Amino acid sequence: MMKRKREEKNECMDIVWQTPANPPLPQDYIFRNGIRLVRPYYFEFIAHVKNRWAGKTIVDLFAEEFKGRPYEYYVSAVKCGRIQVDGEMVPVSYVVKSSQKISHFLHRHEPPVMACEVSILQKESDVLTVCKPASVPVHPCGQYRKNTVVGILQAEHGLGPLFPIHRLDRLVSGLLIIARNATKADSFRQEIEAGLVKKQYIAKVVGEFPADELIVDANIDYNAREGRSTAEVRDSAKGKVSSTKFTRISSNGTHSIVLCEPVTGRTHQVGKLLVDFD
Repeated sequence: MMKRKREEKNECMDIVWQTPANPPLPQDYIFRNGIRLVRPYYFEFIAHVKNRWAGKTIVDLFAEEFKGRPYEYYVSAVKCGRIQVDGEMVPVSYVVKSSQKISHFLHRHEPPVMACEVSILQKESDVLTVCKPASVPVHPCGQYRKNTVVGILQAEHGLGPLFPIHRLDRLVSGLLIIARNATKADSFRQEIEAGLVKKQYIAKVVGEFPADELIVDANIDYNAREGRSTAEVRDSAKGKVSSTKFTRISSNGTHSIVLCEPVTGRTHQVGKLLVDFD
């Protein structure tokens, strides 16, 4: 019991508060052996009390509505201040009221990414064109917040707010166009939806790719939990319909350079089809 109290006291002292308003900073990153790491931090997740939550104690609310953690965790989190109401620490017996802001500070250990620079190729008043390195996601998602293209550009170049108008998968490198205001982002999205903007990928594959142009129709079934996709036959009940055009640019018999033009935009579409073809 005494050991647990000491641990809770130390944990309270070590908390580094981070809210959605805090932009990533250069000192948040550690570079080691070609890897970009993020210093661990506590991040504020915000919710507002719904009418059906009102009248419950803060601990009972979390235990009943967020069952992924044990009751004892929420008791400790309230006592330590990792769970707050309207920005204030409250006792475990506190009864919440409708529309109050509840903050839950969770300890974050972001996965590492490659320590490649996010190169700025062109910088205009309302548009930014960068070279996205492989392994780095475009924007905050899942376990990533600071180890993202948007986060790195904010930390290292002071650029923000940023509005990505298209996305490249985390493992893919390539050109990324980012709007610097909401108006420009909407303009780009309208052009994309109208088919006026298209994506092209260049891939290096093992083997001699067929010389004739190939159009591959398949369903791409993306498993968000595992972060993996499978290619299914076109009439399968699984996945979403996809269509991709492949054109061989060159080949030396051992490797081939292939132009990949997705007609649809599905997660892992190009990479998964190329791997299955190989």
